[in-house]
Amino acid sequence: MSHVPVMLAEVLAALAPVDGERFLDGTFGGGGYAGAILAQADCTLWAIDRDPAAIARGAALAARYPGRLHLIEGHFGDMLALLDQAGVSALDGIVLDLGVSSFQIDEPERGFSFRHDGPLDMRMSQAGPSAADLVASLPEDELADTLYRFGDERLSRRIARAIVAARAEARIETTGQLAAIIRGAIPPSRDGIHPATRSFQALRIRVNDELGEVARALDAACALLAPEGSLVVVSFHSLEDRLVKRFFTNATGRAPSPSRHDPGGMAVSKAAEFSLTTVRALRPTEAEIAANPRARSARLRAMRRSGRQAPQGKLETRR
Repeated sequence: MSHVPVMLAEVLAALAPVDGERFLDGTFGGGGYAGAILAQADCTLWAIDRDPAAIARGAALAARYPGRLHLIEGHFGDMLALLDQAGVSALDGIVLDLGVSSFQIDEPERGFSFRHDGPLDMRMSQAGPSAADLVASLPEDELADTLYRFGDERLSRRIARAIVAARAEARIETTGQLAAIIRGAIPPSRDGIHPATRSFQALRIRVNDELGEVARALDAACALLAPEGSLVVVSFHSLEDRLVKRFFTNATGRAPSPSRHDPGGMAVSKAAEFSLTTVRALRPTEAEIAANPRARSARLRAMRRSGRQAPQGKLETRR
């Protein structure tokens, strides 16, 4: 499947690139956002990805925009150090598309999906312990906690018990093996979701320290944004979106009211460095979901560093 950037129009509207500006695509992937930003304005863009395969794919796009696209292999949570090495200290816009890319999902040898049997890997950087290593080594309680915390899997203890029993017989090496063990341990879901979906998500998040990476990236992005610079984040599950929402709430000085009777509870602090561009998370249109089902769970949030004050709710919110 070719890469289809999710909520591209909304991302471009939030960033509003103009000639001479400097941007970062912190999660390059298939280069959809990067290519669209470079096409919209005569700007310069740095792109980070921990996956060497993504960096290799980006060579063709870099050749199309010589001197304007700079590819960096590394973790987007380390963007401060990576960009400092490149001589970059301020940016006009940053976009982060969280989670796994379509390329990684669609390549069975990467082990991200149970749809096609392949090695139980899940490493975005292709380095460090794999999902198979975790499944083989984690104590039963820790494995259950991982599935519950990162996958919201309510039957995590039953699944962990089944995995531990299976690995006592033989090492679990493939996505097909693990999916079959999970399918045999719990009843089918009433909503039609494959029984292994939440467990695979949980293992992937832990293997790649995805939530820790997001937290580090949000802090770094705030340090890098120039006055009036925008940060746009697209997330795909509630753990990511909750983390981003909480961070944006704090950065924009919008603290929840201690009482629902306090009318000033959500007032914006005068000292806030950032203002929300999206008051609530944007969601993809029905037309986009029909054309690209993987967009269904996407949520977009954006904020802007103070400078010329950006109007609240610049982008239309869809309920």
